Amino acid sequence: MKLFIAGATGRVGEELIKNLVENGHYVYAGARHDETIEAKEAVKPVHLDLHGSVAEIADTLADAEAVYFVAGSRGKDLLQTDLYGAVKLMQAAEQKGIKRYIHLSSLFALQPEKWSSTLTDYNISKFFSDRWLIDKTNLDYTILQPGSLMETPGSGKITTDITGKSENSIENVAAVLAEMLEQDNTIKKVVLMGDGEIPIEEAIKNI
Repeated sequence: MKLFIAGATGRVGEELIKNLVENGHYVYAGARHDETIEAKEAVKPVHLDLHGSVAEIADTLADAEAVYFVAGSRGKDLLQTDLYGAVKLMQAAEQKGIKRYIHLSSLFALQPEKWSSTLTDYNISKFFSDRWLIDKTNLDYTILQPGSLMETPGSGKITTDITGKSENSIENVAAVLAEMLEQDNTIKKVVLMGDGEIPIEEAIKNI
């Protein structure tokens, strides 16, 4: 498939692109600093400005057949990037007739009673972008909600049975996002994850 990645220069985005290319897909790597992305046979850097209009964002999607949102401002631009930028990308995908949409969120984003007080503004941004995707679009969405992202080697094993805080290898998160595209049972699902003991393909198959 031809895939569009919003947030291609981020920690998750870079790993996700590797996984998708290994799986035989072609990637439009969308980022604000697209000049830092190396063009390859299966990777085309694309300038993406999430502050732009829906029409402008739609133009960047080209002939993509599915869209990933893995962008994030790391707390510096929550409303414009993490919330409204995400919503505009959803609207742009619908405008282009793209149905498949995979969205990286955060653990318990839809459960305010479980939020940490130290990340309230971030959680609010994720809450409303997740709710928009579920309630205001007709996209074939999947929402992934991992806990803390860690710069640790990926084990290739996770759990989706999450009741409290979780730690997640960035490599595992990227591998899960890639696997979700391959398995249609993830459509219209919100998936919580943490590093665990179940091989990723099996864990996703059993959602």
